[in-house]
Amino acid sequence: MASRSLGALLCMLLGAGAATPAFAQLAQAQPPAQAGVQASPDQAPQQAPPPKPATAEKKEPKPAEEAAPRYEEQVVVTASKVEQQLVNAPATVSVIGQQALASKASQDYAGLFRAVPGVNVTQTSARDLNITSRGATGTLSTTQLALIDGRSVYLDFFGFVGWDFLPVNFAEIKQVEVIRGPASAVWGANAMTGVVNIITKAPREMQGTSVTMGFGTFNRSVDGQATDPGNGGLFYTNLTHAMAVNDRWSYKVSAAFYGSDPFARPVGTIDNSFNTPYPSFSNTGTEQPKFDGRVDYDFADGMSKLVVAGGYAGTSGIIHTGIGPFQIEQGTNTSYVRGTYTRNAFRAQFFTNILDGEAPALLSIGVDGKPIQFSFNTKTYDVDLSNISTLGTRHVLSYGGNVRYNSFDLSIAPLGSSRSEQGVYVQDEWFLSQKFRWQIGVRMDHFDVLDDVVFSPRTTLLFKPQESQTFRASYNKAYRAPSLTNNFLDVTILNQLDLGALNPAFAGRKYAFPVAALGNKDLGQHSLDAFEIGYSGVINRRASVSAAWYYNSMVDEIYFTQVGSYSSSNVPPGWPLPPSVLDQLIAANAFGPGLGLPSDYSYLNTSNLPGCDDPKKDCGALRTQGIELGVDVLVSNHVNAFANYSWQSNPSLKTGDIPDPRETGGSSEYNFPPNNRFNIGFNASYGRYFGDFALSYQSEAYWQDVLDARYAGTTDPFTLLNGSFGVKWAGGKLITSVKGTNLANQEVMQHVFGDVIKRSVVGEVKVLF
Repeated sequence: MASRSLGALLCMLLGAGAATPAFAQLAQAQPPAQAGVQASPDQAPQQAPPPKPATAEKKEPKPAEEAAPRYEEQVVVTASKVEQQLVNAPATVSVIGQQALASKASQDYAGLFRAVPGVNVTQTSARDLNITSRGATGTLSTTQLALIDGRSVYLDFFGFVGWDFLPVNFAEIKQVEVIRGPASAVWGANAMTGVVNIITKAPREMQGTSVTMGFGTFNRSVDGQATDPGNGGLFYTNLTHAMAVNDRWSYKVSAAFYGSDPFARPVGTIDNSFNTPYPSFSNTGTEQPKFDGRVDYDFADGMSKLVVAGGYAGTSGIIHTGIGPFQIEQGTNTSYVRGTYTRNAFRAQFFTNILDGEAPALLSIGVDGKPIQFSFNTKTYDVDLSNISTLGTRHVLSYGGNVRYNSFDLSIAPLGSSRSEQGVYVQDEWFLSQKFRWQIGVRMDHFDVLDDVVFSPRTTLLFKPQESQTFRASYNKAYRAPSLTNNFLDVTILNQLDLGALNPAFAGRKYAFPVAALGNKDLGQHSLDAFEIGYSGVINRRASVSAAWYYNSMVDEIYFTQVGSYSSSNVPPGWPLPPSVLDQLIAANAFGPGLGLPSDYSYLNTSNLPGCDDPKKDCGALRTQGIELGVDVLVSNHVNAFANYSWQSNPSLKTGDIPDPRETGGSSEYNFPPNNRFNIGFNASYGRYFGDFALSYQSEAYWQDVLDARYAGTTDPFTLLNGSFGVKWAGGKLITSVKGTNLANQEVMQHVFGDVIKRSVVGEVKVLF
């Protein structure tokens, strides 16, 4: 019933939009400060040139080298699915432009996003990284949505983003837009803490051929190692070719490869009360081939465009999960096909994502005594429609929706074969006066695994004392849906217990016992209520300034937690001690409040945890707040500098909430983010020479999302120094550069269970034809 109602509403909204005026009429109907334009990543954002100031007398223009630098206002599309100036966006947005992409020192998305305020980045292996805005990240970041040209790359089976599965290379990216804060009111499920939208260049914007090759080395020595493993190596290359055949047809193709040796593993014991030794497993590097193609057709009417694209991305290497690391086998790949049609403000898109791979566990052993084998095959089909209309001269109405279907074939979740979801949204930007605007909207989503329709409202009041200055106050409600494994996981693993800790007579003896890990089909959505006060502005056309304070309240987070214990009435096979010892473990809260030797794990919403049926307790309300400050300055025509600072509080745990396992040994999976982060740096270009330098600092963070409480712990604060320097030759046709990360060669661990990341230096050559 709910599904049919949402579908009918979507058809009604889009049918009403059939009479949407042409873009020129739409622009005229709105105040000149912001003409609402359809958010089409396949059309280059356009912006009217700033008016020329009136002058009393004619002056000779300054030479280009002497003219004062001027900040050009950026246009973004992700905040509202409407093209708008960055200063007018109803959410906090950061934009990573082409200059930063071209001069960046890092070779992956980890270094790219680390410089963004409020964004936490965790790299745990040569291939594995996770990104979360305004909250702790982890081995599987489930609350951050990622898009490429509006196509979701969120993987529903685990509920995370595989950044190595993106099929394009950095040379094809036009800009990256990062929404810091919830956006479910537009993008639906899983846009809970933020959205990253990677917008690629159209073929006409990158005509020609380019070849890039890079060779690098990185340090792998770690204090306490018995032998020095020597340096590791990495290699990457990419080829792009784009051509405009005529005024109608254009195309581009690209191919890329990235390969890296494994990073160093930590040695010794984890710094916690258990002093757990780091487990030994065979660490591996990664190999990532990529192919992508796109064809654009511009219709003769000048208003319509069709884009057809497809690609392939393969990967291999380590992925860390709650039940330990898995080795993603070579040949694991994802492919996609996308078709996008736009006409003025109307946009229709279809895409399919296909994922196929194998990943045996490295630590988790099944009851047969062999590593758990994880095979996965998923297919996603999505249809998305959207439009914009104007109502009178004060309202800009945007609306649309999507239908999504997933099919699954997962060896560790055999009972979950499919999932369907539908959603519609509508939002109105109301121009109250010259200085005030009010945006209000709501999205409704229906999942076949949730009982009720999920509502995601949003409202933002904007005050503009000047055209280039905006203060805003907003409220958003966002959510993430349970992943397929949350609902249908079904696997039994062997855990180990050191019996010497219970009886000295058994010192050195390990006891293996089975633990069942099961999904929960009754899970509800994980929800977030977010309040924000923010500012965005351009100062003297030389600097872009942003500031934000936010307060988040998360409800019903989904935890993988112990739900059963062995006892004298439920004795595990081969238990060598008296059964009464099992009851004593429960009485002593050995594995958390009321918990003994684990027999069963499952997923629970926080409101369903033991003890939360007491109406006097406020279970599951995790409250955090933070401050973000940032500035980008045009120092001169040749130098751009930036600085930003983020403060994030740890969650406020009220009586009845999940206990902090640092004090109780409880079974919470909630990680604690670094309280303080700051970045400072610059990029420069003068004649043939270019380069950048950046310093990033992060305070300590706490992790508890791998295996059990014995593997929880804190990572040390760290400071990364990254830089690059390059020279252009032969009129810019040949470009050489040297890039380095972690130049101080610190032993950096970004997760208590992750690899050790040290200094890396890369030499790169790029040829343009």
